[in-house]
Amino acid sequence: MDSINRLGDIEITDPQAMRALAHPVRLAILDRLRRHGPATATQLAPDVGATPSVTSWHLRHLASFGLVRDSEPGPDRRQRRWEAVARGFRFEAPQDPADEEGQSAARVLSQQMFLRYAALPSQWVAEVEPELDPVWRRVAGLAHTRLVVSAEELAAIEEGIERVLAPYVTRDPAERPADGRGVTLMRYALPEGAEEQTGQTP
Repeated sequence: MDSINRLGDIEITDPQAMRALAHPVRLAILDRLRRHGPATATQLAPDVGATPSVTSWHLRHLASFGLVRDSEPGPDRRQRRWEAVARGFRFEAPQDPADEEGQSAARVLSQQMFLRYAALPSQWVAEVEPELDPVWRRVAGLAHTRLVVSAEELAAIEEGIERVLAPYVTRDPAERPADGRGVTLMRYALPEGAEEQTGQTP
């Protein structure tokens, strides 16, 4: 990939790995491991919507592509514990339009991710926002900005955002503020279709 990986994400370029990850249970497993740390298949099962045996199968499949790995044993050494290999992952469609396999795999994974996270904002509005302290409610929310840029300029904007985020994402947990809490930043970059450009202004 051309962009600088400032956030320490694992970079997925293999179309088979993209397709392996394009599954609701596997995306849920990675989310749970990244959010709460190492866990066994039994511990993960209730959160990912699968039985422990099915969850274990998905974990082994993810491990075969280097997305999860064995963690340090817990109190019960008979139970295998897993951890995410990185704090996040990134992928992109191949630049070569002739790479149909890579283009298709990236599209499938993108679709699964959009479907998985589409309901998150409305759930937050209904369940979390009403209980927030005013200071958190004031800085939360969304921004909806339309701009007219080239592909290169959009890439530069994304890189600039990651430059700002990187120190907060990668810092040692011991350096986090005492009053800190988890925050999900959702970024959508949605280029419009060519037909939407005719006669329109920013």
